[in-house]
Order: sequence, then structure tokens, then C-alpha cells
Amino acid sequence: MNFSTPLSEVPRIGPVYEKRLKKLGIETVRDLLFYFPRTYENLSRITDIKEIKEGGDYCVAGNVLQIQERRTFRKRLSITEAVVQDKTGAAKVLWFNQPYLSQALAQGDKVCLAGRVVRGKEGIYISNPAYEKIRNSQFAIPNYELTHVGRIIPIYSETTGISSRWLRSLMKMVLAQLEELQETLPEKILKEKKFPLLKRALWQIHFPDSLELADGARKRFAFEELFFILLFIISERQKIASVKAPPIPFDAALMKRFTDSLPFGLTDAQKKSAWHILKDLEKPRPMNRLLEGDVGSGKTVVGAMAALSAAKHGLQTAWMAPTEILAQQHFKTVGQFLSRFNLTIALLTGKSDRFISPKLPNDFIEVSREKLIKMAVQGKIHVVIGTHALIQEKVRFGNLGLVIIDEQHRFGVRQRSELQKGKTALVPHLLSMTATPIPRTLAMTIYGDLDLSIVDQMPAGRKKIITKIIPPPQRIHAYEFLEKQMQTGKQVFVICPRIEPSETGEMKAVKEEYEKLSKEIFPEYEVAMLHGKMSTRTKEDVMKKFKRGKIDMLVSTSVVEVGVDIPNATVMMIEGADRFGLAQLHQFRGRVGRREIQSYCFLFTESASAQSRKRLKALERLESGFELAEMDLKLRGPGDFVGEKQWGIPDFAMEHIANVKLVEEAREAAKQILEQDIALKKYPLLRQRVQELREKLHLE
Repeated sequence: MNFSTPLSEVPRIGPVYEKRLKKLGIETVRDLLFYFPRTYENLSRITDIKEIKEGGDYCVAGNVLQIQERRTFRKRLSITEAVVQDKTGAAKVLWFNQPYLSQALAQGDKVCLAGRVVRGKEGIYISNPAYEKIRNSQFAIPNYELTHVGRIIPIYSETTGISSRWLRSLMKMVLAQLEELQETLPEKILKEKKFPLLKRALWQIHFPDSLELADGARKRFAFEELFFILLFIISERQKIASVKAPPIPFDAALMKRFTDSLPFGLTDAQKKSAWHILKDLEKPRPMNRLLEGDVGSGKTVVGAMAALSAAKHGLQTAWMAPTEILAQQHFKTVGQFLSRFNLTIALLTGKSDRFISPKLPNDFIEVSREKLIKMAVQGKIHVVIGTHALIQEKVRFGNLGLVIIDEQHRFGVRQRSELQKGKTALVPHLLSMTATPIPRTLAMTIYGDLDLSIVDQMPAGRKKIITKIIPPPQRIHAYEFLEKQMQTGKQVFVICPRIEPSETGEMKAVKEEYEKLSKEIFPEYEVAMLHGKMSTRTKEDVMKKFKRGKIDMLVSTSVVEVGVDIPNATVMMIEGADRFGLAQLHQFRGRVGRREIQSYCFLFTESASAQSRKRLKALERLESGFELAEMDLKLRGPGDFVGEKQWGIPDFAMEHIANVKLVEEAREAAKQILEQDIALKKYPLLRQRVQELREKLHLE
């Protein structure tokens, strides 16, 4: 048995369990052994039976003197009763509704039990203890013999039909049968860091001899995961630096004309970020930069400056947005910025194809997809804005020089080349943009191959959004406030966590809330609904009406989280606010306060959790997305910013990204390895792992 052995070849795993394990992402022996415990329970202290007392949790060991099953309440309840004795005394043991135990255990068996001592009608007894037979003849139990009691036991995340007890038995059997493993970390690192060898580390993380040894094993695997990720990221940066891109000279006069044409002045942060980007574009190697800015900080205008610079030097820009709503908004905004410079701007999504001509800067022309793609190939379109249809539809460009991507930063050389297929050996520059402020340690790890620019200033004149937690008794007062806002012509967002009501009824649902608000609470106002299952055309119609002021209140899911700009909206009301991360709540809040008018964000919650309240209180207090992001990283972990499914990064590594010291150690080790051997020829296992990550992220 080795790491690559499929579960179908592992004893004790039939088709049923194979299917259940697959739900946990476990398909091979490696997947199984790297399914680490979420916590441990220390049951290693064996207590003499004479020392046990009511109300305590104990682990004891002894002989089974007697065991029998009996039925009560007209045979509906099964009770298995046993007496267990050690050298100091005897104790009664009761198990409820586990009749099989009277067959599994017999008089004379030596057992180890762990459970709570309680008092009943017949005195004290050990209630429903975990149990395990002892095979050796002495009660001085060797730590390695027991699996479920009498030691530090691992507790795993479970699913239907997969218990921690079953996983422990399986893990122990597989570890015992595992062939000698080839080390995955270089010997130099193992010695420097004093890490346990791979097989010992696997034993100690699943069946530790002490909690200190478990921590040591976890540190080794956390370092290893981060090391592989950083090795991949640094090698990717080197790979990108080795290819050529079209240099785009900086034109100071053009940029001055652009900024003078704007109805507002740029902030210092926008100017600084634009300068970094425009200077990067001058270089003959691909720019690989992340533009990070808070909601409403003005990243789009910075991207438009880069696109203008490319266009005026004969190069095209592909601008990708995550949703059709945001693509349409960029089409309109960027069109307004750039059409006056005699540029043609196009929109291409799954359902919509249109372009703005310099001859008609205030309108757009509907066009067939075939014609639009043909115009792009001929170089007649300067900027094509769209969703992932830009890649999926295999759009071709005559002379692509710049790719701008919103909210998806892992975009490799192959995808860039795919956009221009065969036209030139040059690779376009890449500018990624995100409105989710990313904590430093997370950016170091996930976006370590990107240069970082931060827009951390808001445009002048913006007022702080007043944020309030609204407990259930104050809901009626909040509704009265919403009505006053709508009476004066202002508009309101209402966000719900779900589309349909949940079975438990715990979460607010858009459809249910829409019915209540439109028919019972605000029947005299225009209330509309928006969610992801609606057709593109319907969503477009709703958003157009909302933007034109024909809708007073929009009840929506998180589909409005990114990019929606409704200047007249002044209230963001979030149902079940405790269900969202701080970063996401901050995104919602950024949908209002787009003008100089005072705006508000109301956080509705029924949660009594102190942790939830602490998070929401932070949102009341802080207005900087960067401060909130750091707090969310501490409170919730990095999954709130980026998940394993999107990035291919294991949860175990994600847990440790907040450990700046460990990240920096892993980064330094990865740099040293690559300095010695850029192609990793001396380290075939490292090269294989980097390639696996590249494939998982669809970069190669």
C-alpha cells in the first residue's frame, strides 16, 4: 500500500464507504492520511476505580465481571449493564440502546472505558462510555495498543455514515500497512527545522504520544503545504518573467488629457497606483500586478488609464468581470471614460454583444457575436469588456497587449496566450483588481507572484456610512426609518442569505422576504426581487429599473455584492448578518454611500453568539476594509477571502496562513531551493508537486 493506492484497493472499504469518503474529498491513501484530525481528546490518564466521583469524566481499565442486556418501558429501551473491576474496586457501567455490546463484550474480557460518572436510582455508574478491549495481560497499557480510549485520540470532521471511531480504525490499519515513504521535504529543510520524518509525522498527527508531538507534526505539515504553494508561486513568477510582452511607453501628455477630462480629481492613492502600473507597462516582460482597493475607492478609472495607454500604442485590452451585471457596468463606465478619446469599446457576455463607437459615444450598437469577434481580430475594437465568455467563446484579438481581470487573480501565461492565439509570440500584460481588501499575510501567500498596488483612499466628499446592529425588538423602528428614506425618494437594498426558505427556517430567504415586504410592510412602494436563478434578461431589467429610480426597494441575494452602483441608494439592510464574513458585509455596505448623501447599513441578527456580536461590532466601529480584513482573518480564518475550491489550496494550509512567521519561513526556504535549482531537477518530488498545483489551478 502506498500514497497513490485507490480506496477501492484498501481493505474494509467497500463501494458504500468509498462513496461516503469521496464526499469528504478522499479518493486515495494519500487523501485519507492527509485528512487530519480537527482536534484531540486526551483520554490517556487511567484512573483507579476507587478514585472516580460523580460528575467527573474518567478513563478506567479492568475486567468485565458480568454483562447483560435488559429491556424497559415495554421493551422499547435497551440497557446493557456491566460491572468492571480493577485492583482497587468495581464500577457499574450502563449503555443505552446499544444491545450489540452484550455480544461484543463478555465476562472475563479486559477493557478500557472512558465516560462520565453520573448518579441514578441504584447509585453511581459510568454512563455510555467509549470502550475498547485490552489484548495484553497487564493493565499497564502500552500507548500504541489502544485506538479509541486510554490515549490521546483524534477527532475528525465527520459525515453521514463516517464516524471518528471508524476513521481511527481505518487510519491505524492503513498506517501499519503503508510502505516506506519517500520524504517529500528536502533533507536540508528537515534538519534545519528539526521536523519529524514523514511516516513518523503521520503517526504523530493521527495517534500522538503527546500533544506536543501532535503540534510538531502539524507544524511540519503546515510548513510543507505552504512551502509547496510558495515554491509554485515563486517559480510561476520566474516563468512569467522569462517571457516577453509588448512594451507600452508612458505618455505623460495623454494621461494629463485623460485626468483633465474627468469630472473629479484623482486621489493620491489612485495616482500612485496608476504610476506603478504605467511604468510596469513600459517593460518588455509581462506586468503581473494586483490592484487592491476598498469598495468605491476608484479602481476602475485606474484600469481605464492603463487601457487607454495600450490603445494609443496600437494594442487591445481584454477586460474580464466575474458577473454580467459588473461587466455591463464597466462597459458603461469605461465607455464614458474612453469614448471621447476616439476608442471603440465592446461588451461580450454569455447573452449580450454590443459596442460603443466613437461616433456615438453616448449610445451603443447591438451587433452579432460573429461580427464583434471579427472586429476584435481585425483590431477595430480597442477594449472588449466581458465575462469568462472572453475565454470560453475563444475570442481572438488582432493585437492584445493588456488583460484586466476583476476578482480573479490566478490567471496564467497559457490563458493570456489563449486570448490571442497564434498572432504573436508576445504575452499580454496582466492587471488584476479586487475590491476585497486582503490581509498582508494572505496576499503574501496567495498572491505572492503578483506585485501589489493599494488604493487606500476614498474620493473626497464621501460621508462615513452609519452602521448599526438591529436586534429583533428594534426591527419595527428600522422599518419606520426605511419608509422615511423612501418617502424622500431614496432607495433601499435588502440582502438575504438564501433564495428559498431553509428546512430549519433559520435563514431569511429572498422570495419569502420579498413577499412579506412587498405585500405586508411596504405595499405602497415598488419592491422588486433579484437572485442568481433569474434569467439574465430579467436581472438586467430589474437593475435598469432600480438604477432609474423606478424601484424603491430591492430584495436580493449576494448577487449585488460586487460592482453594483446605485448612487441614489442610501440604506443597506442585511438579514442574517451573522451568516456573512466581515469582508462580504463590507462589500454589501459599499453598495450605498456612493454620493455625498448620508447613508446607512443595518445589520439584522438573531444570533446570541458572542463571537458573532464581536464581529458585527467591529463593522459598526471600523470603516476601513483593510482593518476589517485583518480582523476577519483572525476571527474566521482565510476561507472568508479565498476558498480551496477556487484556488486549489488545501484547507490545512489555509488554516496556517495567518501565521506570518511560518509563511515567511516557508517563503525563504522555497527561494533558497529555487536559487540552487531553478528547474528543480535535483528535486523530482518537488517538481511533481509544483506541476500538480499548476494543473489544479489550470495554469498549464
